[in-house]
This record gives sequence, structure tokens and C-alpha cells, in this order.
Amino acid sequence: MERNALERQFTAVLLLRFALPNIVMMVFLSLYTIVDGMFISRYVGTLALSAVNMSYPLTSLQLAMGIMLGTGGSAVIARELGEGKTDQARQDFTFVVAAAASAGTVCALAGNAVLPWLLEVLGTSSAQMPYCLPYTRILLWFAPGMFLQTVFQVLFVTAGRPGLGLASTAVGGVANLVLDALFMGPMGWGITGAAVATGIGYCVPAVTGLVYFSLEKQGPLRFTRLAARWRMLAGACGNGSSEMVSNIAVAVTTFLFNVLFLRYWGEDGVAAITIVMYFQFVFSAVDLGFSMGVAPVVSYKFGAGDTDQLRRVHRVCLGFIVLSSVAMYVLSRLAIGTLLVLFTDLDGPVAAITLEGFPIFAVSFLFMGVSIYASSLFTAFSNGVVSAVISFARTFLFLVGALLVLPELLGRSGIWLAVPTAELLGLGVSAGFLLWGRKKYGY
Repeated sequence: MERNALERQFTAVLLLRFALPNIVMMVFLSLYTIVDGMFISRYVGTLALSAVNMSYPLTSLQLAMGIMLGTGGSAVIARELGEGKTDQARQDFTFVVAAAASAGTVCALAGNAVLPWLLEVLGTSSAQMPYCLPYTRILLWFAPGMFLQTVFQVLFVTAGRPGLGLASTAVGGVANLVLDALFMGPMGWGITGAAVATGIGYCVPAVTGLVYFSLEKQGPLRFTRLAARWRMLAGACGNGSSEMVSNIAVAVTTFLFNVLFLRYWGEDGVAAITIVMYFQFVFSAVDLGFSMGVAPVVSYKFGAGDTDQLRRVHRVCLGFIVLSSVAMYVLSRLAIGTLLVLFTDLDGPVAAITLEGFPIFAVSFLFMGVSIYASSLFTAFSNGVVSAVISFARTFLFLVGALLVLPELLGRSGIWLAVPTAELLGLGVSAGFLLWGRKKYGY
């Protein structure tokens, strides 16, 4: 078997260095949406910004499927590499990538076929529809690129090439930024330009992955003859279901947030929660990027039976998550006033609504990291059931429940309080499973 970067003995510094490219990758991915929002708000207006958020549940559903394939497949492939089953790992890798491309194509065709109806179901107002419809239609046509980008960002790490994944995602992010400025500025394409720029950004890592793994000859992973691996794919999807649940929950809760903010504040309220959620996107991307970055290490060491390394890796991970959570909360409170000007005027209604609720919402940043890590950890152990329970409880059961109950009890403050409440309850569930798993997996 070719030398694999996952074979090394990981110190704290080496583990953080190994995960760093994936963290930066995930932050860049979150910036796709945020950069679009910034340019849309400034070039088209906050009504258009609110319109973009109405279609975000569809984007979350696509991300759900892509992350499910990527994380679930990575756990299987990394474990097989740890067990020395290189040829089988390559076959499974090839089939996972093919499945991702096929799923993206189906989403593009099916989504565009019924798009106006879907946007109406999501509650898009008549004022938002002229902006939401063209933006979402274009993004759907780029769905295959989104799926491949999402899968490759995990599989580059599994292949021991996180730096290449980082570079391709960074180039895609820069391309998105530059093209947003070009298409929406001098070329005057409006919201259509934002969608095209984002789609092109998706395609850069997707094409990079296709070319690299087609030409690769030395590394552990490369494309091989396509063979049907349906049982493996079903197991990978089941194992990655927790990540799918998380993103489906984002779709559902974004829908509920949009409905509630339209009811209490109108389109300005939707624009405000969109800006607040941009902070959540970035900070959760740090936690998710780190957790996904270390997951192949966990899977490999578990497959190789290296219990000492599992324990060391787990301790380092918990330390990083706790410290980063505190840092993100402090940074968010310090930066909100400064960064808000990127999206809207500070003396306008959108800024007033945002500043009213952000101090409450930001408390959630202290709690969410442990749950994200715990879910990813059990995915790495191929325990999709526990991983899914953690994700379902935190992002769906508790949050949907809080959104349905707290506004009725506390009014507008209850909407802002829903996320911190759900994250705190989710932390309790995650801590319980982490304690339970210590004996079972030896970390």
C-alpha cells in the first residue's frame, strides 16, 4: 500500500495542522453565501437579500445529500485504507463520486421543473419572487458542481491531500468574490450575476477533484473502473445520515425563521435574520471543518486498532472545540457592529432588528461546537445511528420545538432565544453519548 498521511502518529500540533486546510475550506464554502448576500444587499437591496434566504432551504437540502455522501463515504474509505484494503477503497471512492454527480444532476432537473411551486411552498412573498426565482433557478443548474465540491472537500482529506482541497476551494471562493463584483457592478447583471458567480465558484473545486483523481498514480485514492457498490453506498448514506439530518434541519428551521420574521417584522426581519445566520454559517463552518478534518484520522486509527492515538486525538479535539467556542462568542460580540455595515445602513430598520436580537442569538456559539464534533466522531466510527440522534435532537427536535413554543410564550424575544435553548439541550445529549462511547471505542 502507498504511503498514507493518516499512518503518522499525530501530536496536537500535527493534528491541528492536518485539520486546518479543511477548516479554511469550510469557511470559504460558507463565504460563498455570505459574499453573495453582501453584494446583493449593497447592489440590489435588502429586499433582494431577504429573497435569497427564502430559497436557502433548497440549498440546505442539496448540501445535506452531498455531505451525507462525502462524510459517510469517507468513513468507509478511510477505515478500508486503515485495514489495508486499498483496491476496495478505490472502488468505493469511485462509486461515491459517481453517485454525487448523479444526485446533483437529478436535483438540477427535478428542482427546476417545479421551482415556482417550491418557492411558493417556502413562503416567498410576491415582492420577493422576482428576485428569488431567477437566483434559485441558476443555482440549481450548478447543482452537480455543488455536489462534487462537497464530496471532494472531504475526500481530499481522506486521500491525505487536505492542502489541495484547501487551494481549490480558496480559488473558487476568490473567483466567486471577483465575479460577484464584476457581474453585479460594471456588468449590471443584478441578482442573476450573484447566482452565476456562486455557481462558477462551485465548479472550481469540482473540476480540480475530477482532474486530480483521474491523473493521480501514487496516492492511496484514485479513480478506477466504475463498479456498482450499492450495499456500500447504502451503508455510507446511513452512516452519513447525521450530517444529512443536520442540513435538512437547517432547511426546516430556515423556513420557520423566515415565516416567523415575516410575521413579526416583514421583509426587513427576514433580511436581519439572514445577516445573523451568516455569523452562524462561518462559526459552525469552523467547528464542522475541524470535525470533518479529523474524522478520517479517527476512522483510520480505529480501523488500525491504534487506541493510544484515538485517546490523544480525542483529547486534542475537545480542547480545540472548547477554546474555539469561547473565542467565537467573544469575536462575534465585538465584530457585529463593524461588520453590519457591509450589508445595510446602520441607521436603517434592518440594522435595528439585527442588533436587537444578536446578543441573545450569539450565546448559541458557546454550545454548538461540542455537538458538531460529537456527531462527526460517531460518523467516523461508522455509528450512524448515534450520530444521527445527536444531530436530530440538536438541530431538529429541540430547535423546531423551541421555535414553535418560545414565541408563543415570550413573543419576539422567544424567536431569538430558540437557537441558544436548542444548542444547550443538544450539548447535554452530546455529552451523554461521548461518555457512553469511551468504553465502546476506547478513546
